[in-house]
Amino acid sequence: MKFVLDASVALSWLLNDVTSENEDYVLGVLRHLRTKDCTAIVPVTWYLEIVNVIAKVEARGQHPGLRSDPFLNFLTRAPIAVDPLTAMHAPLGTLSLARQHGLSAYDASYLELALRINAPIATLDKELRTKALKAGATVLAAHSD
Repeated sequence: MKFVLDASVALSWLLNDVTSENEDYVLGVLRHLRTKDCTAIVPVTWYLEIVNVIAKVEARGQHPGLRSDPFLNFLTRAPIAVDPLTAMHAPLGTLSLARQHGLSAYDASYLELALRINAPIATLDKELRTKALKAGATVLAAHSD
């Protein structure tokens, strides 16, 4: 199984800042990722999003004791594949989706990728979920059981 992994979900594993309503979802996505034959596909900018948030959080001292190095080590070993075609599809596909659905280019890149590879999106972003469904994509259903 493959799915598109939004940075919001992965960062919630590190920052532990999910609401009780999202906790089952976040843990369920992690369980999916640890399942045999499961791969998360991410846009080429994904790791930059991850390290940008980590750098900001660390600089502000918002999460004392943040253990970002082991987390980044986990991500590099996890079955996460970077899509090499994200940039090639940005000028037409991603921009078109951003315009049509009022998304940032970053969020539109997740949607473009999900539509192109026909895979569900795992995200905590409610707006992206809603607009992905409207565009004909699916959202990963993750259960903690």
